[in-house]
Amino acid sequence: MSPALRRMLAEARPLRRRLALSILLGAGSIAAGVGLMATAGYLISKSALQPPILSLGVAIGLVQLFGVSRAALRYLERLVSHDAAFRFLGRLRVSFFERLEPLVPGGLGSARMGDLLGRFVGDVETMQFLFLRALAPPLVALVACVGAVLAAAIVLPVAAAVLGAGLAVTALFAAAITRRATRASARHEARLRAELTSRVVEALATGPELVAFSRVDWELDAIDGIDRDLGRLDRRHGRIAALGEALVFFGSGLTLVAVLAVATSAVVGGRLGGVWLGMLALLALSSFEAVRPLPLAAQQSGAVASAAERLFELTDRAAPVSEPENPLPIPATGVLRLEDARLRYTPDLPWVLDGASFELRPGRRVALVGESGAGKTTIAGVLVRFLELDGGRATLDGHDLGAYASDDVRGLVALAGQDAHLFSTTIRENVRFARPGSSDEEIAAALGRAGVWDWVSSLPEGLDTYVGETGDQVSGGQRRRIALARAFLSGARFLILDEPTAQLDRATAEAILDDLFAAGTDDAGLLVITHDELMLDRFDAVLRLENGRVV
Repeated sequence: MSPALRRMLAEARPLRRRLALSILLGAGSIAAGVGLMATAGYLISKSALQPPILSLGVAIGLVQLFGVSRAALRYLERLVSHDAAFRFLGRLRVSFFERLEPLVPGGLGSARMGDLLGRFVGDVETMQFLFLRALAPPLVALVACVGAVLAAAIVLPVAAAVLGAGLAVTALFAAAITRRATRASARHEARLRAELTSRVVEALATGPELVAFSRVDWELDAIDGIDRDLGRLDRRHGRIAALGEALVFFGSGLTLVAVLAVATSAVVGGRLGGVWLGMLALLALSSFEAVRPLPLAAQQSGAVASAAERLFELTDRAAPVSEPENPLPIPATGVLRLEDARLRYTPDLPWVLDGASFELRPGRRVALVGESGAGKTTIAGVLVRFLELDGGRATLDGHDLGAYASDDVRGLVALAGQDAHLFSTTIRENVRFARPGSSDEEIAAALGRAGVWDWVSSLPEGLDTYVGETGDQVSGGQRRRIALARAFLSGARFLILDEPTAQLDRATAEAILDDLFAAGTDDAGLLVITHDELMLDRFDAVLRLENGRVV
């Protein structure tokens, strides 16, 4: 078993009782089926001798019992196993989302959105088969086959030995052949599915650009090519599954012939009554019901292992910032400072920040200007604990920001990014996201400070207006103002606005800054990051970032 699967099993440890119960129920269902066939074989053979009807009462009762219990046990097994699988998926989604959260946004590197979607939807969904198809069938088969061999041993030990050997060889050989045939293709299939998801997501996100540059057919051809590769893999997996089924049927046939041979010899030699011959034959044949799922289990285990490896490869990445064991409480007052800050994203890249220093005091309005790519957004990421410095210090009230819990820092420092996200919900909930439980009056006040309340109140549905995930229902200026209102509502002591006027026309940009300065920020410190040197005379201080330094 791969290390990734062992780790995944550790995630399911709280559900071990349900999983054990499902295995026992599954084994019981197969045992009932074997018992039904074996008892029916004995009953048929015994009835051929035309004994008194009362002498068949026990056998008839057992047939009825096994027939009813087989269906009941199968139903209970499905109920318990699927309940455990769905509970496991629920726990897994929460667990992996908690591991993903500290990596956002600085720890994901160049991960594509489609790949992330594929891992946290497709790969997590694949984990439901960890027990249903990969782990449970071998354990059920082991318990059921041992029971079948013991039952055969009571009647004829040599037949039990033959049956046990046939079951073991067939199970191991069929599973090994199937596992070996699918080992390489399972990982390739996972990569292809991730690539397909990534291409589809990117095609949907870049639809206007693809149309504008007449690249729609090119993108569709690329997606279709990946889909054809997946189709070929699916057909190959289908052939491998058919091979596994054929091996099991072949093994069951050979084992049946061998059991009949030794049983017939025992009957001829007088060591076994003739009525037991049919029982042993049907017992041997029906016991392979436990072995039949094993090739699919071996095939599915490769897909599950590959999905687990992809999930852990992502969540095992080091978080971009570390959390203190004993975080300091947030001080009532204090100054936010960078002191000789140095940072670069990878060791082989140049320094983004190379000795940058500045301070932001409550009540002060500071503009940080510089060319695109100068590192302004990087400073914002450091101040809200998205990134860790490689050198120098980022401090609050004289203490390193790393000495405070990241969530506490982000409650103190609010960031309205240049690509602020609007969720697929109403304007009310988009603004309230900054402080759950806020009243409509507080939301309206924040929108008023952002200079957008008059527009919102004029809409037919007001705060209940749905803006959509991409924000296509609002203009660029309205989008920035809603994000600004969200920052105002947070009640943070420091506000960082990253390029609040980027990609806006001059009139809209001036209107946003007019409203921002007119609304005031109470006692909050305001840092506006921009490359547009517009209305800089209205700031208390203007800092320029060049070559990683504030000059």
